[in-house]
Amino acid sequence: MTTTETAPISSLSLSGPGSGVNPRLARVRARAAARESIRAMRPAARAKRRRRTPEELRAVVERGQAQLNASSESPEADAQAVIAWAVREFGPYMAVASSMQDTVLSHLVSEQFPFVDVLFGDTGYHFAETLGTRGAVEIELDVNVVDVRPELTVAEQDAKYGPKLHDRDPEACCAMRKVAPMKKALENYEAWATGVRREETAARANAQLVSWDERNGVVKINPIAAWTEEQVAEYAGRHGLVINPLLADGYPSVGCEPCTARPLPGQDARSGRWAGRDKDECGLHV
Repeated sequence: MTTTETAPISSLSLSGPGSGVNPRLARVRARAAARESIRAMRPAARAKRRRRTPEELRAVVERGQAQLNASSESPEADAQAVIAWAVREFGPYMAVASSMQDTVLSHLVSEQFPFVDVLFGDTGYHFAETLGTRGAVEIELDVNVVDVRPELTVAEQDAKYGPKLHDRDPEACCAMRKVAPMKKALENYEAWATGVRREETAARANAQLVSWDERNGVVKINPIAAWTEEQVAEYAGRHGLVINPLLADGYPSVGCEPCTARPLPGQDARSGRWAGRDKDECGLHV
């Protein structure tokens, strides 16, 4: 007898006495089965070709910029066109990065590349709401969530560097808990898609649709670079997507719990990140 067969009966498992399996639970189970099947097949898909060299990938970036950037003949490509290009170019060698603030980018990519790897930087310092969103994403979307964790646990980091390093040296904490783990994870890919948007901060104002990420040695793709906060919210609402509950609780930008506060009235969305410090980036995107 399987675990599923012995699981307690709940409102999720039955829609009513004797009525059989709830349709939503059936979809969840089918999605889980499909995810495992894709996971099993992905190594073979990758084995069909080697991972390209940095020089080859830089050439891909040049081609992509020529096709997707605005020109005198055509406007800048929209998000769906950028993703379609990326799927053709990178296939199983592409990943999506998600902070589990919202699920818009993951949904956009999974529509064209089901069960794409979604890299979640599990720093050990997340809000409970963020971890809950991560769990919901795996249930609700056609994606494969990959938890990207630091070398040291929070307890091990405290023992080695002292408690609350995030208060004393947030740059060092981010480097160890976000930047270095993601760099290691990206060694398995040729490209990553991120949710960076130009309107977020001055540092992101010139974000390109496609660029070479020198730090990580991969192609960086920003499909929704031109989107506004209103467009993100509209897309999430139209598709009924999971979003982090903190977005409705005064946190327009969600990071690690010890370093994230609600912005003061009139301040930009990311001003609550590392509040009170001259810092608005963890280092992943600069």
